[in-house]
Amino acid sequence: MFPDRDAVRHDDVQTNIQKKIQKSPMIILSGPTAVGKTRLSIALAKAIGGEIISADSCQVYRHMDIGSAKIRPEEMQGIPHHMIDILEPWEEFSVAVFKEKCEQCLPGIYERGQIPIVTGGTGFYVQALLRDIDFGSGREGTFPEQDNTTPHSVTGDILSAMVCGAGNSPSAADTSACRASGTASMKENNLLPGEASASNGSYRARLEELAEREGPARLHDMLREVDPASAEAIHPNNQKRVIRALEFFHLTGEPISRHNEREREKGFAYNACYFVLNDRRERIYENIGKRVDEMLRQGLVAEVERLREMGCNRGMVSMQGLGYKEILSYLEGETSLEEAAETIKRDTRHFAKRQLTWFRREKDVIWVDKDSFDYDDRRILEFMLQELRAKGIGAPASFSQ
Repeated sequence: MFPDRDAVRHDDVQTNIQKKIQKSPMIILSGPTAVGKTRLSIALAKAIGGEIISADSCQVYRHMDIGSAKIRPEEMQGIPHHMIDILEPWEEFSVAVFKEKCEQCLPGIYERGQIPIVTGGTGFYVQALLRDIDFGSGREGTFPEQDNTTPHSVTGDILSAMVCGAGNSPSAADTSACRASGTASMKENNLLPGEASASNGSYRARLEELAEREGPARLHDMLREVDPASAEAIHPNNQKRVIRALEFFHLTGEPISRHNEREREKGFAYNACYFVLNDRRERIYENIGKRVDEMLRQGLVAEVERLREMGCNRGMVSMQGLGYKEILSYLEGETSLEEAAETIKRDTRHFAKRQLTWFRREKDVIWVDKDSFDYDDRRILEFMLQELRAKGIGAPASFSQ
């Protein structure tokens, strides 16, 4: 008996549809700084056939090896690594650039039959890639291209600051109320959406002139009136980020914090397992102290001195990273080396705390608490492999070890 042709045709159509909607596999291995992500990522890549994509805002820069705790070639153990040493220190880097360059790496990884393992502690970079956050469409124009912050040194990008900080996204009622109260202030300076020049550059220039005339706190007050959540998360002295948030409101009529919250609600664009490696806080802090001491022994001061001789200065995005700006202060006679070292340790502890705050607010993450596995790397790896099996990630043969 011959099969029904219509039934066969229907099955073929369904198969094609399934192929189109099937998501590509991706593994995320994140967690706070100094928790041990690098070593685990190598073991995981060997076990499943993976290539590593670094989600670190400092390791993209050449000549910045010690302060970024960059993995050395011999530590890679033959595992291909991407997004490392791709820019010069004077080039700007942003979450939008990160996402764009990662998406250029992915096709080759998949064509080689490998699985991308996105490894690093910059949570918003991970989120942008995993949830396919849009940075360049619609009314936003080229605004996201101006996002050139370094999450290692501060709360995070303007788009991530709302989540990392204490503030929550305002409700519609809150937004309406604050917009009404802020109208008079912005109208007074001809800075309302649609009332200033159509040129975003011109609008930015007007804000910069206002800050020069009345101080950065004036811009921060304006931001608080139209977007209190972003104002809560962004320091008043961080003028660039305040301006970007005001620019977004100017271009769209919408607080950027609301846009952020909407983007965060997106589901995963990949068939992904999102692991967060964690440890007890005292152990993380102890590791941070040891790492900073080791960086200094390895020659962090000399590395920063070389960067300075190359023309790098604290105004560059790269030099805002933890460890670099503090050593610059030492080299410029503003502080002692001991004080600089203690500042690096303190600020890195604060950064680790903010990272954990970020990951706790992320959805669908799989926490890997090292103490729950008695710090046994083999048990941790086997747990992760089991989770990957459940998601159908990796060839069955990959799990035979």
